[in-house]
Amino acid sequence: MPMTRQDFQTLCQKKIVVLDGATGTELAKRGMSAGVAPEAWVLEHPDAIQAIQQAYESAGSDIVYAPTFGGNRIKLAEYGLADRTREINRDLARISRQGVRKALVFGDIAPTGRFIEPFGDLGFEEAVAVYREQAQALAEGGVDGFAVETMMDLQEARAALLGIRDVSDLPVIVTMTYNPDGHTLSGTPPSSAIVTLQALGADAVGCNCSAGPEQMVALVREMAECARVPIVAKPNAGMPRLVDGRSVFEMGPQTFASLIPALVSAGAGVVGGCCGTTPEHIACLHDAVKNLPVPLSNACSAWVSSVAEALRIGQGRPFAVIGERLNPTGKKALQADLKSGELALVQKLAEEQAQAGAALLDVNCGLPGIDEAATMRRLVAILAKSTRLPLCIDTTNAEVAEAALRLYPGRALFNSISAEKARLTEVLPVVAKYGAMLVALPLKDDGIPATVEGRAECLAAIEEAAARLGYRHEDLVVDGLVMTVSSNPEAAGLTLDTLEWSSRVWKGGSVCGLSNVSFGLPRRDLVNRAFLAMAIGRGLTMAIANPCNADLMETVHSCDVLRGTDPSAKFFIGRYTGTKPAGAGSVSAAPAGQAAKDTAPATPLERVGRAVLNGDVPELRKAIEGALADGLSAKEIVDNALIPAIGEVGQKYERHEFFLPQLMEGAKAMQEGMAQLEPLLAAAAAGQEKAGCMIMATVRHDIHDIGKNIVALMLRNYNFEVIDLGKDVPAERILDTARERNVKVIGLSALMTTTMGEMGKVVELARERGMDDLKFIVGGAVVNEDYASSIGAVYAKDAMDTVRIARRLLEE
Repeated sequence: MPMTRQDFQTLCQKKIVVLDGATGTELAKRGMSAGVAPEAWVLEHPDAIQAIQQAYESAGSDIVYAPTFGGNRIKLAEYGLADRTREINRDLARISRQGVRKALVFGDIAPTGRFIEPFGDLGFEEAVAVYREQAQALAEGGVDGFAVETMMDLQEARAALLGIRDVSDLPVIVTMTYNPDGHTLSGTPPSSAIVTLQALGADAVGCNCSAGPEQMVALVREMAECARVPIVAKPNAGMPRLVDGRSVFEMGPQTFASLIPALVSAGAGVVGGCCGTTPEHIACLHDAVKNLPVPLSNACSAWVSSVAEALRIGQGRPFAVIGERLNPTGKKALQADLKSGELALVQKLAEEQAQAGAALLDVNCGLPGIDEAATMRRLVAILAKSTRLPLCIDTTNAEVAEAALRLYPGRALFNSISAEKARLTEVLPVVAKYGAMLVALPLKDDGIPATVEGRAECLAAIEEAAARLGYRHEDLVVDGLVMTVSSNPEAAGLTLDTLEWSSRVWKGGSVCGLSNVSFGLPRRDLVNRAFLAMAIGRGLTMAIANPCNADLMETVHSCDVLRGTDPSAKFFIGRYTGTKPAGAGSVSAAPAGQAAKDTAPATPLERVGRAVLNGDVPELRKAIEGALADGLSAKEIVDNALIPAIGEVGQKYERHEFFLPQLMEGAKAMQEGMAQLEPLLAAAAAGQEKAGCMIMATVRHDIHDIGKNIVALMLRNYNFEVIDLGKDVPAERILDTARERNVKVIGLSALMTTTMGEMGKVVELARERGMDDLKFIVGGAVVNEDYASSIGAVYAKDAMDTVRIARRLLEE
């Protein structure tokens, strides 16, 4: 009888569930050599994996992973095995299933090695299809569930989860890998990951690899604040150290196990081991947790998220303004931007609203004459990369909802679901599939109820329909349904009564479209501001409004102080200390009712720099053409706009204001800008002395080159000559090239603990060859300063650091 998702939840409620430990290192102990396809080797040596899995089962593992970590089509293609994807996964699942007696077998699913749309070049649907194929084969092989692990990109984790759900309803564990700064490689914190993935249907969410048990406690604790599913922790046996050219994890079983109860105390209910752990580690872990109480995972579900941050909304939280300016109604410039498909204005409006204090962004593209679904998809793709704010998807169309929510790498707020039959039967199931939070609109087929009681009945019907699809009460936000007072003087009172009912009886969050109340009146800003204060006093928790209206935001911040949702008035004091009331020489406030923004047009160089910061290639091309038309030289554009802008991108990345997606977009824009100017720069560059020459390479057996490519681009931008050898480069080729080209500085990259040892082999081979004058810079997600020092190299934490270090080494 196949395991059900409910069976899995029941298991997690009864006990601390124990996973297995490392597989790759255990296979190596049994004869698997480096450089081979592990999946193919295991098929030829099935006894090896069965012995490992039986050892973990005997040690106390409730779940063991099938050896299919690299079993997706893209990874298998590196070994010429893509056509055997189905066979390999099915047979490895069967071998695992036959090897254990009581333990559950979960199919292991891992990254493709590529970044997914909208952050990378692999199409989202293509990625979903890759994972769907692997999941189907694993299901045919008889797995009890799936473990999506070591994910560095939230969008790829989403693609894997959706691919699995297309073919199976078995339980799914999803674990992400985090850098020392507490974010994934693509900039996602643990809170965003768990909010997004549990809403999408993951049965357990957590973290694995890249950290030891002590470092993982903070990650688990952050997830616990918003977890509705069990939290998974699968740490390494400490951080690796290079010994005789090999990565060695030195944390022993007893020490490892002694640190696991702290993870359980932080909230982890599913625990195991990753790199460096053995059956002995798992046996000690099992003994350490067998009598511990199971942590609860039942946090409030009133969370939305983007790829970069999670936001809790509702009662007791700071008032949330949903930025309204990405709605084209009545906005000719935005309508033109949407029709042209360039969407430069969209990014500008999103940035302005974020800076003004919006908590979410309302996204609407209901406009005659455009493909609304396709336009919405483009909007979501751009905003996912250009803003940290969660999105509120605003549409009544099921196809448009599908287009937006399927691609969006977060948990959106959906505006809205009414009690109308078509909305409940056509739109709600689509929204529920992706787990978006709901705005519940008290509207039925025969119109808008004229009483609070009638609106309450509508909301009850919506909640009942949503509950059948897995929603909880706090997943719904009540729409106060504001009507204009110019046509109905009682409209505001009915809305205020509805808001009070939602606060005191419904006991949930509420929202309204603020500007509706004043339609048809003069000085609408005065009416809107007064109504906002009244509505907040009656329980309103969110409003769709213009955050660039300084007066409105002052009202919001003041109300937060008075309601106690700005503890100790900390935000208010920080924001308004040193300012004066409007009309009294204010240094910060705009005129009443006006947006606080600089209206001066950007200079040509400012336009170029802003386009690089936004990663906006079409706008950058136009900006460069405009700068050239204004008489600026290509060198002036490079020196005074492109290089400062990419430098600012790097600095924002260092300060964790930007993460990998923004860094990649900025680097791509810079590259395109340089290519555009290259013909003009060629003559000026003739005879110009280079800053130096470097070799860049991702080491052997590692096929991750995004970080290395960014570093190479940054070096070129700072006038270095870069010999880029690519990825999976043998030590011999690196050193042969250094000798042939008389290069003295080599940059090495590795992203996996299993390949970082190759860095040491390059350095060691250089010494054996007598190339003692070579200097090495190393970097990558798994590398740190201690490791670099242990192999005789210099550690660079990022691209800008590499530039600084390379300059210093070349001057020595």
